[in-house]
Amino acid sequence: MAALVVQKYGGSSVADATKIKHVARRVARERDAGSDLVVVVSAMGDTTDHLLDLAASITDEPDAREMDLLLATGEHISGTLVAMALQAIGVPAISLTGAQAGIRTDTTHGKARIANVDPSRVREEIARGKVVIVAGFQGSTGDEHRTGEVTTLGRGGSDTTAVALAARLQADRCEIYTDVEGIYTTDPRVVPDARLLPVIGYEEMLEMAQQGAQVMQTRAVELGWVNGVVIAVRSTFSDHPGTLIKEVSAMELRDKVRGVALDRKVAKVTLVGVPDRPGIARGIFDPLAAAGISVDMIVQNVGHAGTTDLSFTVPAVELPRTRKIIEPIVKAEGFRDLVTADDVAKISIVGAGIQNAPGYAARMFGALADAGVNIGMISTSDIRITCIIPSADLDRAARALHAAFRLEAPEAVEGGVGRV
Repeated sequence: MAALVVQKYGGSSVADATKIKHVARRVARERDAGSDLVVVVSAMGDTTDHLLDLAASITDEPDAREMDLLLATGEHISGTLVAMALQAIGVPAISLTGAQAGIRTDTTHGKARIANVDPSRVREEIARGKVVIVAGFQGSTGDEHRTGEVTTLGRGGSDTTAVALAARLQADRCEIYTDVEGIYTTDPRVVPDARLLPVIGYEEMLEMAQQGAQVMQTRAVELGWVNGVVIAVRSTFSDHPGTLIKEVSAMELRDKVRGVALDRKVAKVTLVGVPDRPGIARGIFDPLAAAGISVDMIVQNVGHAGTTDLSFTVPAVELPRTRKIIEPIVKAEGFRDLVTADDVAKISIVGAGIQNAPGYAARMFGALADAGVNIGMISTSDIRITCIIPSADLDRAARALHAAFRLEAPEAVEGGVGRV
């Protein structure tokens, strides 16, 4: 019985006709080796950004439904072109939209979540001997009885499409192809001696993705973790084995930081002179949640004279909407001031070993101090320590932390278990 492989190719992998032909040859080679294939594709290059800019040139407040219909066309284009490229070299192929591939979602336009996957059409086409090309990033609110509405899954949603299909089809492999060779200890464009990780656990990868690492989408990692889908992150343009994202046993947890995650797209909001009484935090964060604005770090100072200061972070792109929601609350509740900053960044150290050994916070803060980097906010989890710092200092901070935790050093193996 042939192995079933789900592959996903990002926008940089299908950015032009030459790269699409390269992807087709790679897919054909895998098929010649005896595999059945489902190939998920993103929109070509910067197509999604161009469509967003086009919509913005028409209206400042585009309708969410129409925006999803617009953005979904990017993946339709790349999907059909990849199918044509395969057909041109003699490989039977068919392209499907997300809805045709059975991706069923909730009704949240722009950030829909997958509710179910009906793989019957995909399986039918595989049985006919075809490579199935699926438009990523999208789905439909309908089912087999009605068309429903087109929805999109948010940035990086093609990763989620691929992992969801791999889980539902019980694929033998799920491979995410991009323009880098795998998951690095940090952004190699910032730290040239960043090291490729051969294996990383789901939990560590999830924290890295949540804190700014852009190679994998957070929801895709969560979906892989819940369904036990081993994910290989590889380069479209080389045969390097890349990085495996999988469950790591307790014996394999390394007593070391595995990576430094960077996020430049952060904004900080500070509410000054907030009345220190029950219910005030709810009155602030309920409206933000209702508007679909994700709040990350939250720090509240010790109250004095009946008031306190409250700071939190949001995605930088959401700062204008956040201000619009918070300003009436500030006036109604009598806060002393609302201060916002979009010149900040987030830097995190991540590693499952953090929870088992002391000293990581001290070393992190010491390395930042030695590099002359001021810390604005701090938050932690069992396997992560995150700081908000000036965005101008981010590159210097990344290099300092990478060196402080010796992340450039290769991992050794003792007794068959990875140790560092």
